[in-house]
Amino acid sequence: MNLFYLISAVCFILGLKRLSHPKTARSGNFLAALGMLIAIGATLASSNVLDLKLIAIGVGVGSVIGLLFATRVQMTEMPQMVAIFNGLGGAASGLVASSEFLSNPGSPYFIVCLSVFIGSLTFTGSFIAFGKLQGLISGKAITFKGQQALNAMLALGALLLIISPNLIFDSSIYAGYLPAFFGVIILALLLGIGLTIPIGGADMPVVISLLNSYSGIAAAATGFLINNQALIISGSLVGASGLILTNIMCKGMNRSLANVIFGAVGAESSSDGGSSDGKEMNIKSYSTTEAAMILDAAEKIIIVPGYGLAVAQAQHVAREVADTLEAQGKKVLYAIHPVAGRMPGHMNVLLAEANVSYDVLKDLDEINPEFEDCDVALILGANDVVNPAARHDQSSPIYGMPILNVDKSRTVIINKRSMNPGFAGVQNELFGYDNSIMVFGDAKDMLNDLLKEIKEL
Repeated sequence: MNLFYLISAVCFILGLKRLSHPKTARSGNFLAALGMLIAIGATLASSNVLDLKLIAIGVGVGSVIGLLFATRVQMTEMPQMVAIFNGLGGAASGLVASSEFLSNPGSPYFIVCLSVFIGSLTFTGSFIAFGKLQGLISGKAITFKGQQALNAMLALGALLLIISPNLIFDSSIYAGYLPAFFGVIILALLLGIGLTIPIGGADMPVVISLLNSYSGIAAAATGFLINNQALIISGSLVGASGLILTNIMCKGMNRSLANVIFGAVGAESSSDGGSSDGKEMNIKSYSTTEAAMILDAAEKIIIVPGYGLAVAQAQHVAREVADTLEAQGKKVLYAIHPVAGRMPGHMNVLLAEANVSYDVLKDLDEINPEFEDCDVALILGANDVVNPAARHDQSSPIYGMPILNVDKSRTVIINKRSMNPGFAGVQNELFGYDNSIMVFGDAKDMLNDLLKEIKEL
């Protein structure tokens, strides 16, 4: 049995390694899934106390739900799906730990509570993140007086119930642990809500990554509880990789994790069309015909994809525009900001779906020097990640976040549906720059018109 667990662990590690690059991501995902299949099969084969009929029903129902998600969820909704999966993963770990504790009075109380606490917190936190991303809950930071104190009290209460339940309840016998156990669950569920609702939309990529890490830690704790090596290994890998990714995302925003959790970015919104310092901006609105003429005269073009591109499902026509420009002898690159979109790697996945060559996808550090000799920067739905206020406006909630230096291009063409601010809730001063022009409209419709105009020139 240990041999099968070893094989599954190797599959997990190799799969995770291959997930680090778009070219090998599909095979990496397959390897990780194969490893999990082997681990599940080995676990079922080694146990003689499981009801295989109930397990078969669960597998069937889960497979149907997973298939529906895989076939019907749009690319723009992928962050929401990831958030749900994180929450369900945390809930599954908590339920397994709860079942083990309730059926086996000899289970180690501390490990049980650790798994349940992290799993419950992940469950409610993930569904709050889902609600924000889906628009069911305001994407702005939701704060109130005494919020941090309340969260601290919830965390302290849960900690006391985990470490010293006898201080509150009679835990000298098994029955005495039950109130403390259920108390931990309730406090963790509330804490998950309390920690997530004050986080604004600009920080959602970091939140999703962190919750993913939490779900892995909960799984690893449950693995120790039931002595399942595969669960320990897979949970540890998910937890560690999630923390590493969270750290990368925080560096991409030039912010600490504590600042993300407690900073409440997005609390204020400036949607009046003014710049970050309150000055009126001179917005220059151009047609697609005029934009096509500018692109026709350019030699080097950098495309900056954002969430607006994903919403419009415009990645395929964006590639067609790029291919047409390249056929005319122009150099076309893509600038990918680490927190563009609603989750880590969102833009990479989106463009990979459109078969955009990986060689032209450039990350922030690699692409920023290119803007200084760029003729046209074409921004498709990006907002906060191209806002120059991040470099100088200390009052801005995005101050200090590394941005794509699109303003250094000779001409900046910005496509947006409206003048509404980005997910951080602040207006983009780039819109009023002398070298910036706006082409309003849905990204897919605009690009189709632009493609037609380019071909006719």
